[in-house]
Amino acid sequence: MKTTTTGALTQLTFLPHLMPMNCYLVEEEDGLTLIDCAMPFSAKPIMQAAAVIGKPITRIVLTHAHGDHIGALDLLKQQLPQVKVYISARDARLLRGDRSLDANEPQQPIKGSVPKQGAIRTVPDVELQPGDKVGSLTVISTPGHTPGHIALWQESSRTLIAGDAMQTRGGMAVAGKMQLRFPFPAMATWSKEEAVASAKRLLALLPELLAIGHGAMVRQPAQAMAAAIAVAERALPAAASAQGRIGS
Repeated sequence: MKTTTTGALTQLTFLPHLMPMNCYLVEEEDGLTLIDCAMPFSAKPIMQAAAVIGKPITRIVLTHAHGDHIGALDLLKQQLPQVKVYISARDARLLRGDRSLDANEPQQPIKGSVPKQGAIRTVPDVELQPGDKVGSLTVISTPGHTPGHIALWQESSRTLIAGDAMQTRGGMAVAGKMQLRFPFPAMATWSKEEAVASAKRLLALLPELLAIGHGAMVRQPAQAMAAAIAVAERALPAAASAQGRIGS
């Protein structure tokens, strides 16, 4: 595991040279907020990283319900039964193994390593809605990679923890835009059109630090984000792209 600390944010990177996946510890007054859980083998290193910081993990927030973000959830919850678990109300269904789509959603198959029904024993304590607060973090709805994907925004530091809404491994890219050097987030993305729309909302925040699920953190990312959005939008089918420009 590789550890990178920037202010009150610590990035934990697992398999950094093979298939890097990140989770984050955010220091709050009452302890640490863990964002995402990587894989089952990550549970022990996550606990060790919290011990090094010297604060307890007080809450776990999941950006979405793919296996490389929820893998250690059950093991961590066993060790930390008092910790509350947060996920969007929409992706709580995926966590339960329900891949059904709502009538108003793009009717495209949900992709990626969604758990099978009953595979995850942990029941979320809080099902999040856009605008909810979790400690110092505000929930931003960012559907695309999954229907209920969320990002977390810390206004005080202008830090954006974007999950898989974007990636920097293999180059800055919006979810769904294939990067040959690291194609896995694109392969697991549900709706490219929704992903582009979500990336535009994130860019509008003008973050000063971007932290994502796969790749290094980026300071002053707005220019690179805008370029990646333009590339992803050009790759959309013409009708969808035109609709996105009208609605942006």
